[in-house]
Amino acid sequence: MATRSDRWGRTRRAVLLCCSAACGTFASQGIAAPPPDDRPALALCFERTDVRPWRTEDGHGLNFDLLRLVAEREHLRFDFQGMPWKRCLAQLKANAVDGAFAVSFVADRREIGEYPGGATPDAAKRMHVDRYVLLRRKGSTVDWDGKTLRNVDGAIGAQLGYSVTAVLRGLNVRVDEGSQRAEELVRKLLAGRVAAAAVGGSDARTLLAGPYGAQIEALPVPLIEKPYFLILSHQLVGRRPELARRVWDAIEAERNGAAYRRLEQRDVPASVRDQQHR
Repeated sequence: MATRSDRWGRTRRAVLLCCSAACGTFASQGIAAPPPDDRPALALCFERTDVRPWRTEDGHGLNFDLLRLVAEREHLRFDFQGMPWKRCLAQLKANAVDGAFAVSFVADRREIGEYPGGATPDAAKRMHVDRYVLLRRKGSTVDWDGKTLRNVDGAIGAQLGYSVTAVLRGLNVRVDEGSQRAEELVRKLLAGRVAAAAVGGSDARTLLAGPYGAQIEALPVPLIEKPYFLILSHQLVGRRPELARRVWDAIEAERNGAAYRRLEQRDVPASVRDQQHR
């Protein structure tokens, strides 16, 4: 009966023979074996949901396009990891990932990671600009004039972990943040469980164009408009500040570059493009 060491010896010889055969194939065909990938790798998390045109669950959209341009420019490799938003921010705070995108500025989030520019983020190094709008049921009298909410009978819904909850609480309204996705919020709205729903502008456009569009409407004045950033871990910025600076500088350069502008032209409505370059 073969011993464990005998079996290990045969396995090891088989692996070596396979490696030798592969190398021989490259050599006989005059093809160089692929070089090792020596690019620095950064793990970046993002919310695992579709927020078009910025990103999709499967790694498409303008946020990914921009970061791939940055990676090429700076000879980097990004490992994209989709997950629920609260977990993504928790992973960043624990230095389990190197960065998270796309993140709007909230002062408390400086405990989680580093923004370009620090306490006063440098908007020039943003990934994109988006806004939050209020959706209401058609026939509802909920209103917003840019300063005051009126006729709010109940809570306003927002997605779990989203920065707009702080804006709403600052307006002294009750907030229901028990939903992970914008579509869940709209179902709550139509069921009468919330008086209105605060959603990102990209989500609002998708919802209004979809099957719920006949039953809901967006108030014309946005709740707030914000830049969204790649924020990096405290550990990365502390250990490799020059790399962090290069990444943020490259985001600014590529976002304003011809290649990215062409992608914007293809994917972003004209009204939204105007927001991006004010």
